[in-house]
Amino acid sequence: MSDAELQEEEREVLLSIYDGDSAFKQLTPTTFQYKYGEDNDMKSFLLEISWGTTYPSERPIINMNTFYNKHIVQEVKDKVVQHVEAEIDQWLGSAMTYTLFQSVQEHYTELVSAQPDSVVDLNSRTNQLKITDERQQQLEETTKKPKKEHLTKAQKRRQWNKADGKGEKPRGWNWVDIVKHLSQTGPKQES
Repeated sequence: MSDAELQEEEREVLLSIYDGDSAFKQLTPTTFQYKYGEDNDMKSFLLEISWGTTYPSERPIINMNTFYNKHIVQEVKDKVVQHVEAEIDQWLGSAMTYTLFQSVQEHYTELVSAQPDSVVDLNSRTNQLKITDERQQQLEETTKKPKKEHLTKAQKRRQWNKADGKGEKPRGWNWVDIVKHLSQTGPKQES
């Protein structure tokens, strides 16, 4: 069987196995996601597996950097990817997507053991990083140069037209046009 035929067969098997399972999602014909844990749980995450053109002869692509996983610490993401990569080595050459999803399900508790239970725990971990970031920002603020005013092309053109090339305004720029002024005020009334 060719790789394309094996992929089609595995796709049909996956769709039949996970029919009605809200945790499973097929994004494209070669990309599948499975959600572990409960919704709104700090330990829930989404595992994405994508097939290449020569899958199952080649390794599938494992992705833990989805938007849903923004709350998962990098240590847990790395642990999950390492676990799945180890499983891939055993099953290379055969249909393995279901087996990979199940393996992560079986080892879920040990894989998320380093994940904090609440946002407070996660915040305390990130506070250490924030402190160093704040110090860095303070250093940057003390050495900041004042921002230059950005002008549009029209504003620059008007300024250039008001002044000559040396930055000086032409002689008589603020003189009043006498004829225009007199025509607006009218002739002097004699009594």
